[in-house]
Amino acid sequence: MLAATLDWWRGAGVDHAFGDEARGWLADETAPPASPAAADRKPAAAAPTAAAPATLGGNPATWPASLDDFARWWLTEPTLDPAPAARRVPPMGQAGADLMVLVPTPEQGDEAVLLAGREGKLLDAMLAAMGLSRDRIYLAAALPARVPVPDWPELGGKGIRPVLAHHIMLAAPKKLLILGRSLASTLVDHDPANKSQSSRAFNHDGRSLPVLAGYDLETLLARPALKAGVWKQWLEWTGSEFL
Repeated sequence: MLAATLDWWRGAGVDHAFGDEARGWLADETAPPASPAAADRKPAAAAPTAAAPATLGGNPATWPASLDDFARWWLTEPTLDPAPAARRVPPMGQAGADLMVLVPTPEQGDEAVLLAGREGKLLDAMLAAMGLSRDRIYLAAALPARVPVPDWPELGGKGIRPVLAHHIMLAAPKKLLILGRSLASTLVDHDPANKSQSSRAFNHDGRSLPVLAGYDLETLLARPALKAGVWKQWLEWTGSEFL
């Protein structure tokens, strides 16, 4: 009976089985089922990203409130620079000086005294021409230890400006001379009303401080012809009041 039925369907041209339910005929039915452990396995977690670099100076609420305390903090605060205290150079001078001179970084070979080499000799000559000396100014570097080519945009992103602003406010000078144009651009904004690109103002917490920005000492040593322009800017800025 079964054989006769099959022969009838073959005669009708039906030689395969059909059904209403779809079936994956091409699937490998002999493949073993996934193990419970594999089914429960979660995708591997992504590798943790590197921690964001610490803000320079750390928490502003803990910053020193006096200039003397700032000098000690400048030599030891770990977020300011990876260099140990032995390689850091302190600022020098008293609060309320007629002029604060800010340079980008200590000079090569500086240890206990800031700008003790060729750059320092050039600064001393400039101060003498200006009718000043180191004991009448406040001298500081923007960085505690020597950095040959500081990346000022990167340092700006890490928060160097608030640290420098705090330093300047504690020093409380009457005028600020920044010897380093890239440093000046990081610290202060140019006032479009001023004709001279070197004449600026440092504004912080409601206080405004006159600023003159010039070439850094290393550049002036390498290109002596630039000294005349710096001197002219100084005379225009001060009206020869220090002479």
